[in-house]
Amino acid sequence: MIGRFRFMDEQPVNLDGFAIEDMTLGLIAFGSHSDPSPSLVIDDNGVVIELDGRAAADFDIVDSFIAAHGIDIDSSAQAMALDDVEFARLLVDVNVTRAEIVRLAAGATPAKLAQVLALLRPAELVIAMTKMRARRTPSNQAHVTNRSDDPLLLAADAATAAAFGFREIETTVPVLGDAPSNAVAVSIGSAVGAAGVLVQCSVEEALELELGMAGLVSYAETVSLYGTEQIFVDGDDTPWSKAFLTSAYASRGIKMRVTSGGGSEALMGAAEHRSMFYLEARCVALARAMGAQGVQNGGIDSASVAGSVPGGVRSLMAENLMVMVRNLEACTGNDALMSESDVRRTSRTHPIFIAGSDFVCSGFGSIQRYDNMFGPSQWNSEDIDDYLIMQRDWTVDGGLRSASEEHVAALRRRAAEAVRDVYQWLGLADFGHSWVEQAIDAAGSKDVPAADLMVPLEASRIIRQSGVTMLDVVTALDACGYTLEASRLLDMLHARVKGDYLQTAAIFDEDMNVLSLVTDPNDYAGPGTGYEVIGERLVEINNVRQQRSVGQLRAEQAQGFSAALRVIGRAGIGSDPTEVTIGVSAATGRHIWTTLSGLSVVDVLDELLAGLEEEGCRGRIVRINDTVDLGMIGLSAARLSGSGIAIGLQAKGTALIHRRDLSPLANLELYSVAPTVTAELYRALGSNAARHAKGATPEPVRNPYSDMAIEARFHTKVVSLVAIERTCLDPTLGPEELELQR
Repeated sequence: MIGRFRFMDEQPVNLDGFAIEDMTLGLIAFGSHSDPSPSLVIDDNGVVIELDGRAAADFDIVDSFIAAHGIDIDSSAQAMALDDVEFARLLVDVNVTRAEIVRLAAGATPAKLAQVLALLRPAELVIAMTKMRARRTPSNQAHVTNRSDDPLLLAADAATAAAFGFREIETTVPVLGDAPSNAVAVSIGSAVGAAGVLVQCSVEEALELELGMAGLVSYAETVSLYGTEQIFVDGDDTPWSKAFLTSAYASRGIKMRVTSGGGSEALMGAAEHRSMFYLEARCVALARAMGAQGVQNGGIDSASVAGSVPGGVRSLMAENLMVMVRNLEACTGNDALMSESDVRRTSRTHPIFIAGSDFVCSGFGSIQRYDNMFGPSQWNSEDIDDYLIMQRDWTVDGGLRSASEEHVAALRRRAAEAVRDVYQWLGLADFGHSWVEQAIDAAGSKDVPAADLMVPLEASRIIRQSGVTMLDVVTALDACGYTLEASRLLDMLHARVKGDYLQTAAIFDEDMNVLSLVTDPNDYAGPGTGYEVIGERLVEINNVRQQRSVGQLRAEQAQGFSAALRVIGRAGIGSDPTEVTIGVSAATGRHIWTTLSGLSVVDVLDELLAGLEEEGCRGRIVRINDTVDLGMIGLSAARLSGSGIAIGLQAKGTALIHRRDLSPLANLELYSVAPTVTAELYRALGSNAARHAKGATPEPVRNPYSDMAIEARFHTKVVSLVAIERTCLDPTLGPEELELQR
């Protein structure tokens, strides 16, 4: 194998699995030959007697439920009669309202919608999703879990997630018995971070409902739907049992959406030769029929299966759009890490991020990958800064915001201490000082060796046996002095009684206002309409912690330098043939003391002088005050040099060798990539300048190998450094001879 392909094979994308389309296994994104053609026949009594090519006598349980509860008879004739291309064009036509699309989709069968949405090209999916999402204001959901089920770390991490702007937090357990403790800890931590954060503990459905009835969680989404009858049978479920569970959650004021995802049927060996997209169309139709608030879909755990086939990633986004078309809340599936390639996983999410969704990620891993008990997410704590910068790059609201280290540190301490005090007050557990301090500081569970794995298990046993409810937690918080958090959790219980957040796509803002399809409907109708990032939210998105002003850079440059470049007079023309002038830029040693490589300008000058001395030449330092151009700095210095040779040095570290008879751009040697220039290279530049001065042969020096993104890392800093240089220009001063003083 040749080197180019050996190198290519080592890239992360080649760790992913890719499949040849195989309809017999269900490994096809769109348009399997076994997918039915759309059809709908309704008798005179309004009963569906044929659905997508199958007569009522042959319906499976999915067909039966959709036929009974999932077709709007009033709009069905018009929807089914529409040409597929005409229907698809309505989705991207800004003159056609969202409400009209929803009306037509309600009368369409799964096969009809699957054929229509499969026609949309990637850019059209973005346009359609922008128009069709239910809630005007985008949001995001976090995973908060850890390998130890550590209550203190869970609380600190939940507070951190809330600080970064997540409006839903989902936790789960490696040990089922730990679930009650995890629910309590995450609820307390989220209340420390912000008001109105919804909390889920994703476990077995009966226990999850029990936690909800006790008020320990406020929403659920892990009620799974499938597109073939066999998988329902394997799971000992039916659409009717899932519908009953949906009603049970709603009757207790618990927000609930279902979960599905293209590829799950293929993964479980029961795809019936159908395409992933058609089977997911059946799942979404079921979700609408059973009255769920929304759907978490887009592959989810099977995203890598869909992503393994041609067009699979496109089908994942189309799944999400199908939920929106059905007028359901869309929690778009970005919770499973579908690729080892950072480029590919970003490619999968970015169109959804641009379009906006009710929840851009169904489970952004706000904790580290290794602590995510759902498995690593598509986005994790390692990526939070990237995501925040993406929002800023595109002026897009992806649901997150920057949070300062000081603010997060204070929240983590309060959350950990609140759990410590509440657990002690309720008789659930006692935590030592070292455990608390480690949890506050920890980046993940590996940083909390003091954690005792038996504590959450015992605390959970007591919670269930003694019947602890959220009212007990509120009482404990108030008794321990955490009145704000007690009030926030009590407000959540009050909101559940009112039931307003059972509206489609409902979240709370931090003033406990419900934002939903009803109260905050998506009103996009083309350019100049719909949600736009403005005002305080724009400032919040733009103000990332990494940004620096010229003033900040100037202050940083001034710190910690005791050396000085003292002006000893106006620089004249030298006469010593062994003299090499070092021409420095106007800000060198005034306002700029550190080069882009991290070396101080003093260290750079020392290396240049040492290189000259090693070759028997003498260096003289001259400040050039009338230009920021490195070529002119070098040439001006060369015209003052006794040997006619000079080194030009900008304060940021770019350097060259020049000769008095050359044009400004025709230098002898150039170090153009300042961030990569080492002390050894500056010394070599001094040696070569001396050899040029003596008429000897210099040794070739090259910029070092580097694969860093030079421009991305340093160009904004360069803009500020050049701005500082320009403030120092003063042609009236002429060239100044300098003396280095320590």
